Amino acid sequence: MKYRKMPKTGDELSALGFGCMRLPMGEDGKVDTDEAVRVIRRGIDGGINYVDTAWPYHDGDGELYLAKALKDGYREKVFLATKLPVWLAEKPEDMDDFLDRQLERLETDHIDYYLVHALNEARWRHAESLKVGEFLDRAKRAGKIKNAGFSFHDGLDLFETILNSYDWDFCQIQYNFIDRNYQAGEKGLKAAAKKGLGVIVMEPLRGGALVRTVPEDVARIWRENSPGRSPAQWGLRWLWDQPEVSVVLSGMSSMEQVEDNLEAAEQGYPENLTETERTAVDKAARIYMDRMAVNCTGCRYCMPCPAGVKIPECFAQYNKVTMLDDLAGAKQFYGVFTKDGGKASQCVECGKCETACPQNIPIKKSLKEVAVLLET
Repeated sequence: MKYRKMPKTGDELSALGFGCMRLPMGEDGKVDTDEAVRVIRRGIDGGINYVDTAWPYHDGDGELYLAKALKDGYREKVFLATKLPVWLAEKPEDMDDFLDRQLERLETDHIDYYLVHALNEARWRHAESLKVGEFLDRAKRAGKIKNAGFSFHDGLDLFETILNSYDWDFCQIQYNFIDRNYQAGEKGLKAAAKKGLGVIVMEPLRGGALVRTVPEDVARIWRENSPGRSPAQWGLRWLWDQPEVSVVLSGMSSMEQVEDNLEAAEQGYPENLTETERTAVDKAARIYMDRMAVNCTGCRYCMPCPAGVKIPECFAQYNKVTMLDDLAGAKQFYGVFTKDGGKASQCVECGKCETACPQNIPIKKSLKEVAVLLET
């Protein structure tokens, strides 16, 4: 295992982190508790010292499962991360209540890395109204949390606004070799690192989509450049190649995945790829991008939409279907990001977006396709 120092804290965190959103499931459709404990502990025994969960994971029981895995001395071996479900808080004191309940559920007296969860524009406005910064300061003074951060799912402009709104210790973004310009993306990664924040990367393999269904022309690139390296290892090592990345979270759900990821993490240091290998990843990314249904770069010139449609996000999930054959995942994320509005079906065909779009995308027509595919 390789370790990287968090810029603001000095903590030496494992390059590979254990994301506990996708724990092993039993035949009854519920988490296989014994197997979950086994795979989490194997990861920790293999050198992982950063474990991440959240209030809503596994129907609200994710923190309880992790607490079981961290018994028998394992809590002392790791930096523990969980997240504030700020959208559930109605008043400032609710945030304190949630944190106290999380400490109880996790059977610990402090959270090492505490994040305001899944911020988008609506959630950030809500968090600000609750004075989330004052809450984080209060929790730090009480010793209930050690480091304060946020996880993010929206555009670059909002990311930079949030970045400059509080003295954060770290942040968490979605980033992988095909999501270089999606949400915070590479620019957000570098902006956060420039401010001295540690950056935790989530969705390094697009929820497994980059390894579940690998197009033959991509598989050929992997074979030709390193026959013994798995697609997952390619994706993880591309991220570790970048010095701004602090920890890569992998949602491991089987012992096989843990072992494969641990093997990859032996090379989890900056500049671990050769120029030839970087070129190979770029070629693979280009193949995925050529499968895009809508050539949207996420520039957001089309925003804000007068009807409230979240146009770039609609197209990102549409492209997930054609690029990754992941209809279920696209529908799931589409539902999350449009829960408070912004669906493609809200389009009133005013045409302002098409006038502004530098890619000349037929946005009105494409939004109709999104509505049919993801809303039915």
